[in-house]
Amino acid sequence: MLLNRSTGKERWRVRPDGPDKVTGKLAYLTDRTAPGMLIGRVLRSRYPHARILAIRTDKAKQLPGVHAVLTHMDVPGLNGYGIAVQDQPVLCWDRVRYVGDAVACVAAETAEQAEQALALIEVDYEELPIMDSPSKAMAADAVKLHAKGNILHETEFAHGDIGAGFEGCVHIVEETYISPRQMHAYMETEGGLFVPEADGRLTVHSPTQHGFMDRLQLSRITAMPETAIRILSSPIGGSFGGKDELNVQPYGALLALKTNRPVKIHNSRQESVRAGLKRHPMTITMKTGTDGNGSILAHQVSITADTGPYATLGAEVLHFATEHVIGPYRYGTLDVRSVSVYTNNGMSGEFRGFGGNQAIFALEGQMDRLAETCGMEPWAFRLHNMRRMDDPGPFGHPIAPTDGARQVWDAVAASPLWQEKQQSRPSAPTQPWLHTGIGAAFIMHGAGLGAGIPDPAGGRLVLARDGIIEAQFGYEECGQGLLASLELMLLEQFGFAPSDLRLIIGDTDAVPDSGSTTASRATTMMWKSLQQLKPPFISGLLGAAAELLALPEEKLSVGAGGIWSKGGAGDGNGSGELLLRYKALADGAGREIRAETKFAFPATTFPRTGAHYLYTFAAVVAKVEVNTLTGRVHVLEQYHAVAAGPVINPQGYLGQIEGGSIMALGYTLTEEALMEEGRYMTGNLDSYFIPTIKDANGMVHVEAIEELPEGDDYGPRGVGEIGSVGVAPAILAAIHDATGRRLNKLPIDPLELLERPTFPVKAVKEL
Repeated sequence: MLLNRSTGKERWRVRPDGPDKVTGKLAYLTDRTAPGMLIGRVLRSRYPHARILAIRTDKAKQLPGVHAVLTHMDVPGLNGYGIAVQDQPVLCWDRVRYVGDAVACVAAETAEQAEQALALIEVDYEELPIMDSPSKAMAADAVKLHAKGNILHETEFAHGDIGAGFEGCVHIVEETYISPRQMHAYMETEGGLFVPEADGRLTVHSPTQHGFMDRLQLSRITAMPETAIRILSSPIGGSFGGKDELNVQPYGALLALKTNRPVKIHNSRQESVRAGLKRHPMTITMKTGTDGNGSILAHQVSITADTGPYATLGAEVLHFATEHVIGPYRYGTLDVRSVSVYTNNGMSGEFRGFGGNQAIFALEGQMDRLAETCGMEPWAFRLHNMRRMDDPGPFGHPIAPTDGARQVWDAVAASPLWQEKQQSRPSAPTQPWLHTGIGAAFIMHGAGLGAGIPDPAGGRLVLARDGIIEAQFGYEECGQGLLASLELMLLEQFGFAPSDLRLIIGDTDAVPDSGSTTASRATTMMWKSLQQLKPPFISGLLGAAAELLALPEEKLSVGAGGIWSKGGAGDGNGSGELLLRYKALADGAGREIRAETKFAFPATTFPRTGAHYLYTFAAVVAKVEVNTLTGRVHVLEQYHAVAAGPVINPQGYLGQIEGGSIMALGYTLTEEALMEEGRYMTGNLDSYFIPTIKDANGMVHVEAIEELPEGDDYGPRGVGEIGSVGVAPAILAAIHDATGRRLNKLPIDPLELLERPTFPVKAVKEL
């Protein structure tokens, strides 16, 4: 159910995709089937790093029920993919670089036949040294994983003389922060249905966050024109960035084209773990100093990211992390150096927060340590060093003016949880081994892809011939409530009724390219698109109606059900008369009435790749209970203050913050996709600990700060990421408040919090 804010009263509506989801009626993309459908499977490498000496497929091809066995020789176009850099082979021919690398693919009548065919493919390998850490990969004698070496990308930013900055410091803190490899753990694993059409086109039903980018990449691989490929990319059973890049699509497409039969591929959870993207593990070292008053004079940072075997968006994630280790503070001098390194570990890539989680975990931990060293209260220390409303962005670049930083600081200072922290310590707990604490973290998070990266936007409104108003956008619904937000915007801004509308998304044949459904951008871009579409579309409707009704346009208004006399439903007072229904208008006009807009996401003019123009500010307060006998941490309560502009969909807004915070609980407390010598130790969810509802049962209070500065016409900022990026440092600050111990590694190791072990630590590890 949704809260509709158009009248200023509480009025609840059913979410457009809600009934089908809660009843199980909704067919996700991987649920779909087709007559004559074959089953596809992919043969992946047994080794993290090896040279391919030979591939023999004759036995597999002779197996009854097998219709195709493909290797690199069967790729008609580019044998490579990647959103930014096409360095990942579709099918490897000379070398494999991780255990998820694809060597061959098959299509058969049944899943059993397909699996048997994979077992009959013979591949001769020569094992090569495994680069299973960035330090190994950057060693002088390291084996090169790519022709250019083992460095995917390096970036740096400096301001002032960092050496002189440290010379003037009274207090200096040095610390290294280590973050884990995290799984997206979406319920719908990667997959899809690939259908060759009678006219020679290819239809792809497969979850992705950017259908038009998939179409471009598949066009390169199949050597087909983009217009010959249709991508249906919604609805999706969860993504969080993990399906932004191609996964099974190249194999399904090639097998369907080869057999001229529909082919379905759907990864098992084990296959998803093995081949899918994960959050970049990062090691972030910081050295930061202040003067005697607590003003930061020098901030020096080194970031090392493990990007795995191929690029995907590793460089872009590194740019984001580099920007966000600077964050919302003022510094006398700065020196940030970052590197993303190729290894033989699993694929790292896009993940909710996009490098911000790692960066803010480190930055906020550093701010807490500095405040303690300076003898200042941590929230007061942040205010003392916080950016002001008209300050430039982290790189000194122009940004949209915002007072979000001070707004969320004030909200936290006034919050009940922070007030509780400021009071004298509570009486001793009923159980002496249970300790409670409260901590907070501060967040500045960029929206959109950033400068220098193509970031298209736009949409289309059409009065179709059947009298239904179509809203057409190239976005995907992956559970975030995009359809609900779009419907509410149409109701509130135009006065339409839900029955007047048909929402069309995620179909490259039917929608314009609105850019990717990622980087907290979709809500902003839909809102901005509708602002631009409203004048021409309403003008088109009223112009056609005026001609049919022989009335002046100024006497007419658009509203629920059709065209009203002025003062009607379109004006919200219901005093007018419904003169012409939309179906009659479409019939009378004899044509579709439409308006379309194309533009780019607002970007800074600063010539630095990835620098953002729009930022969302937020703060998180966490209250935890630490069991010093077991080392376990339970989050009792959270408070989020979020300055993201107007709230379009209140329940969706709350759901995004709550969902992001639960994902961050796992990141902080339990989740790590462990690897050893390039192989996953966690092969399935049975040994990968995602928070359950019991872990997430602490109260989450969300305060939405909706005010924007005067003249800001960019509308609501997305909140898909902001709820996740500050939770980890807030929990660690609360743990320090409870125990006096500062931690620098995620997920938290309970052994570090054991108060008085009653048996040797070695035994604990063995258990």
